[in-house]
Amino acid sequence: MRHLAFACILAGATASTARAQGEVSGQITLLEAKSTAKHDVSGAVVYLEPVSKRGARFDRATGEYSNASIDMRNREFVPHTAIVRAGGSVEFPNSDPFSHNVFSNTSLGAFDLGLYRRGQTRAATFPRAGVYSIYCNIHSAMVSFVIAVPTKDFARANTDGKFAMPAVAAGSYLLHVWHERTPEIVEEVEVPATGLRTLAITLDTRSFAASAHLNKFGKPYAPTRADRY
Repeated sequence: MRHLAFACILAGATASTARAQGEVSGQITLLEAKSTAKHDVSGAVVYLEPVSKRGARFDRATGEYSNASIDMRNREFVPHTAIVRAGGSVEFPNSDPFSHNVFSNTSLGAFDLGLYRRGQTRAATFPRAGVYSIYCNIHSAMVSFVIAVPTKDFARANTDGKFAMPAVAAGSYLLHVWHERTPEIVEEVEVPATGLRTLAITLDTRSFAASAHLNKFGKPYAPTRADRY
């Protein structure tokens, strides 16, 4: 079972402080089986989605985090995860001496960049907030994630699990907490003018089991063989 606990002091925002900003911060803990290796909690991403913009489509993004890049080298996506503003784009340069085919079948905004060779770059846009699983249609072991965020209010956890989002405007939000080894947690929270500090979030990874994903056609990958691309 996943568990989200809030230990914080709440102060109701009045009309005069509705535009006030405060810090939203806390601690993420991974609950893991004793028999498994410990995993880095810094893979966790936290962001706030204004309730008024729930599920909104963003046609474009500007400023910081409006674009990002995920390289392909040694049959890996580097970095493994990237954060971009919803409506922004991510480039996928191919640095390998063979072809790749980047795709995502997510309902948030599926795309297929087709087959392209070393030295070429193609890009995809991410129109809605959420987590996009990214794969290569040629190499089944290649997996990455793009987290599209709808506002400036997001953070990666540190190696000790701490996170902080400064200057969050008072209001109603959906708090999203994601780590690739657990289902995403989404909780509605009210951020007062004084902010929310000491949030305590526990992510239960004990039931996680890696499973093979399907190719872009919704079928299993062909058996492993010598790289033809």
